[in-house]
Amino acid sequence: MSAKTTILESKMIVHGRRASRTISSRSWMLGRDKAFTEYLAPAREKGTKMLKIKNNMWTYSPQTDRIIQISGHMLRQSVMGSDLSYEDMMEDPKLYDDYESTIVDQESIDGKDCWVILLSARRDGLAYNSRKVWIDKERMIPLREELFAKSGKLIKSLSIKEIMQIGDRWYPKVWVFKDELKSNSRGTEWVILKVEFDKHIPESRFSKSALRK
Repeated sequence: MSAKTTILESKMIVHGRRASRTISSRSWMLGRDKAFTEYLAPAREKGTKMLKIKNNMWTYSPQTDRIIQISGHMLRQSVMGSDLSYEDMMEDPKLYDDYESTIVDQESIDGKDCWVILLSARRDGLAYNSRKVWIDKERMIPLREELFAKSGKLIKSLSIKEIMQIGDRWYPKVWVFKDELKSNSRGTEWVILKVEFDKHIPESRFSKSALRK
């Protein structure tokens, strides 16, 4: 799934207890360290932008014309009422640096044979102490993930509901995130509408000055 650069258009559907709302965005990513997202709709969110550079994140709101650095306890807050936190959005997918992995089982999901892998944190301070991941043996892509606290309590879950093939690369098209601690949440869908890999992105895209443009 990794690429030198990724440009994608997506929509996030937040399913609340009584209603759902859709937030569309365009994102640019340079490797794993840099990402920039601009929200396009609805009107309330339009123009909001996020910038990630390594372990730092900033947001810009056109309503206040302010740039705020997201840090400390703010990282665990929900992004626009969704089931994702800022910490989830900042997470480096290079999990093998932070977790020790063990194959604990083999199961089938939607007819696809999967390895079930337990990831245990190598150090304190990570958002999740352990993770259980179902990896499709054929396409080498995760189909499900469960995220646990140090106590063993399930905090969040993630399911891949649809996968697309782009060239020789498999990529999730529909993700469903669920904050298992939210009693009133019906989950958040993240749908990839368009994705391009290894296209040129100017370095200036990943700067704080780009947040106000």
